[in-house]
Amino acid sequence: MQQCYPKLSHMKSKQTLRGIALMAFAFTLFLAACNKNTSLENAKGQQQFSVFLTDGPGLFDNVFIDIQAVKVVVDTSKDTRRHDRCDWDSIGKNDRRKPDSATLVWQSLNITPGVYDVLKLRNGLDTLLATASIPAGTVRLIKIELGTNNSLVKDSVTYPLNFFPGAPNFILIKLRGGEPEQLSAGSNRLWLDFDVGKSIIRMVNGQFYLKPFLSQFVPSKYAGVKGKVEPSDAKAIVSVYNSTDTAYAIPNRDGYFKVRGLKDGTYTVFVNGSNGYGDTTITNVVVARPAETNLGTITLKK
Repeated sequence: MQQCYPKLSHMKSKQTLRGIALMAFAFTLFLAACNKNTSLENAKGQQQFSVFLTDGPGLFDNVFIDIQAVKVVVDTSKDTRRHDRCDWDSIGKNDRRKPDSATLVWQSLNITPGVYDVLKLRNGLDTLLATASIPAGTVRLIKIELGTNNSLVKDSVTYPLNFFPGAPNFILIKLRGGEPEQLSAGSNRLWLDFDVGKSIIRMVNGQFYLKPFLSQFVPSKYAGVKGKVEPSDAKAIVSVYNSTDTAYAIPNRDGYFKVRGLKDGTYTVFVNGSNGYGDTTITNVVVARPAETNLGTITLKK
């Protein structure tokens, strides 16, 4: 397997938003729910690349993840297929290694490190994690480096969230090209789904461990299901599934929920009530991209 170690490209740190905006390679971090305007003028030979972060639900009050860095590998060659056999795991692990491929470029994005509650990013909400003017080409790898200040809150009790033994302190998202959505000429964006349910492991001794699991998607390329569950006291969990896929949602305080990233098909929606409220099953729910099938209000009864 080819190693294909890429060139390194680092940027100086800037502390203010004004300083960031003036950089040729800029990075911005926001903590507001999206629809954000990511249209920026690009220099010749550059492209705008934006990464949004969203969350798959988990049965916790909060999940705090310490994000320290975001980096990408850009293939600037005209034929990215010749790099399909590269050892991307090794490339991602050794991002400081001297390159042997002139067309693969590491772009280190300038961020303000911090701890973020990913459970705030559910039911269709997301946050603009990173946006940068990077060399024109194909983004083949995204690397998110995590710190050690990770924790979760369950039933109002805070637990440390250590890395699972043997798990690295970074996440690699491998791309083949074509996954991002083209917002406009020279401007692309991609969503990353932090799956809390798959990322947190509870051991028999009661300790919690972090083994991050992220998947990439673009909302316009997938379908969705949304609705409202009443009453809020039911503390419902919504499952959307068929023979090949399963997704979950936890309604917000107003009862609204949304599941994104579904493939076209027919699904069953199971609403699991608690606090003495019964369950409800809705069958033959047809979804087709890019629409979101609205189930309306689902009322659970005792």
